[in-house]
Amino acid sequence: MSVQIVQPAGVAQAARPAVEDKKTGSNTRLSPVASLVAGSIAGAAEASITYPFEFAKTRAQLRPDRIGGAPNNPLLLLRTTVAQEGIRSVYTGCTTLIAGTALKAGVRFLTFDTTQAMLADENGKLTATRRVLAGMTAGAMESIIALTPTERIKTALIDDAKGARRFGSPVHAASTILREQGIQGIYRGLLSTTIKQSATTAVRMGLYGTLREAYATRSGNSKPSSAMSFAIGAIAGTGTVYATQPFDTIKTRAQAANGESFVRAIAGVVQTDGIRGFWRGSTMRLGRLVLSGGIVFSVYEKVADIFRTYG
Repeated sequence: MSVQIVQPAGVAQAARPAVEDKKTGSNTRLSPVASLVAGSIAGAAEASITYPFEFAKTRAQLRPDRIGGAPNNPLLLLRTTVAQEGIRSVYTGCTTLIAGTALKAGVRFLTFDTTQAMLADENGKLTATRRVLAGMTAGAMESIIALTPTERIKTALIDDAKGARRFGSPVHAASTILREQGIQGIYRGLLSTTIKQSATTAVRMGLYGTLREAYATRSGNSKPSSAMSFAIGAIAGTGTVYATQPFDTIKTRAQAANGESFVRAIAGVVQTDGIRGFWRGSTMRLGRLVLSGGIVFSVYEKVADIFRTYG
């Protein structure tokens, strides 16, 4: 990987972040391949660890009336599911999510890093607005390339598991949906997923970048420790949940086994639960995104640092 040479103070570098020493800084721009690989590794690690929360959130959004009277308690939901369906049930659709998360995280970081470099000023700085724009672009790209089809299959598997179980595996689910509904069946919920993911990534990446920059300014250390990266990522995950939960609820209903249109999904939430229904599953999603925010950013920083040092 080629590394830019730092120019003397006062000499502008065209639309690229300033390069710092490998051992002390973290602003050396990663190559596209490094961004993709680092993001994919971070995404796979995050999905593997946090999947039970994702299962609980999706199950609550799909069947809120059958969770033992406490749909907002993820531990009770998981305990009830394990008692009724076995421990393996809470990992229904997990392999699909891991593959999809690895791909989407790789696309997200690649697009975000590339877009940031394009939008940065001559000193490598980004305004908050441009950072949010980079996040929205990354979210839209990952939704189209990776997230919509994998989320559709994962959601259909979880929804299917509560009944007669038509789908035997992720591959079987995908082939059945393709045969019965065509490619549009795999991409059901594209609009709601793209809106949700654009908003989520804009808030998450934008907030993480802002907090990370504030930490660097305050501490004088531009390379946060793993613990600090985890903490900043967890805070970013918390803010993301409550800002974007309605989009996630609509997406889940649109991608259920039978699926609903974008408008019908909205109407269905209002009809059954009122406005508060748009935040159903937020407790489960909070548990996942707090952990995933910490995991994905700390793992990404570590892998990226390896590329910066040895790439």
